[in-house]
Amino acid sequence: MVSRVRVWLNRTYAENVFFMDQLRRNPSDRAVEIHATHGDPDSPVLAAADTAALEPEGLSPAGYVEYALDQCARRGIDVFVPRLHQAAIVAHRADFAAAGTALLAPTPEAVAVFEDKVTAYEAVRSVGVPVPPWFRARTADELIAAVEELEGAGYRPCFKPASGAGGVGFRMITRSPFSLAHLSGFPSPYVQLDLVVAALREAEEPVNLLVMPRLEQPEVSVDCLTGPDNRTRLMVGRTKNGRRRGFTLDERWLAPARLVAEGFGLHYLSNVQFRMLGDRPVLLDVNTRAAGGLHQLSLCGVNAPWAAVQLALGEDPGTVEPPFLGQDYAVVSGPRPLGPTTLPDLAPEEAELRLPAPAAPLTASTAASAEAGAALPL
Repeated sequence: MVSRVRVWLNRTYAENVFFMDQLRRNPSDRAVEIHATHGDPDSPVLAAADTAALEPEGLSPAGYVEYALDQCARRGIDVFVPRLHQAAIVAHRADFAAAGTALLAPTPEAVAVFEDKVTAYEAVRSVGVPVPPWFRARTADELIAAVEELEGAGYRPCFKPASGAGGVGFRMITRSPFSLAHLSGFPSPYVQLDLVVAALREAEEPVNLLVMPRLEQPEVSVDCLTGPDNRTRLMVGRTKNGRRRGFTLDERWLAPARLVAEGFGLHYLSNVQFRMLGDRPVLLDVNTRAAGGLHQLSLCGVNAPWAAVQLALGEDPGTVEPPFLGQDYAVVSGPRPLGPTTLPDLAPEEAELRLPAPAAPLTASTAASAEAGAALPL
């Protein structure tokens, strides 16, 4: 009898409830139990898990590694999918292996390269991957110089933290003065240059910004599954152009993504994003983890989360080819159940939620749309 697989996801994105759904509906018909931890008791991933617990707050990266090793040993974790403190965790891969846990995460060297977006751009350019013009700005004067150079070349400047994920902190620069027009409608990503300069001059903490041109659509996110042998097993591009989403196997996007994934040790699941600079695709960002939208590949008949778990367990799935490319679709939000409103009054590592069994699998006719984050065809 084949034993069940115990998978742990730590402090991950809410959209990974679909990642968890796919693990349970795996084509190997293997029993999967999912443990989830988070700092937010209302995270839907806690309710979607078989067992769940609140994470202790205030741990240093080293302290978190000790917590994680204890979780893996006590709970019999076979595969750990780390997001929080990924760099510290992958540096202790041997310790997790000794506890019987495989890390579904890349090499420490890969995480180090892509933690800083400027370092990442320098690295990928060295292997021939096209990148946009960029500047690092740590002071107001450096920001002004970068903005002026980009504007002089005909670009619209924007900036974001050199270290960060999910578009947090992204802003586009405008020289238009603040007025009532900026108070109508929805909040805008545009910010006045003089306000940013003033904020930088008054900043009491270090500033580290990546300044670059505003890149245009389409955006293509290439989901990659790469083995420890640095050979990709799966590559599919997800296209985004406004509301419309789709899929592509065009080598304009896959070839540079392959250079990144295979060349820098992005083992297991990663995501390489591109946008357009004029008429050519350039690198936008690299995620050393599964993208939140990875589950949308189910519309192409692919279960990428399960293939990654197999690879982490040493059960190489071989090359995973999508049997077809799904039709264009849109993503809409939908309800997910949450756990109890209060957790047991226990120490965080013991405050485990025993949740009802997950709902029965969806019918074949509805499963693909539900897994795509309620992806609806256009």
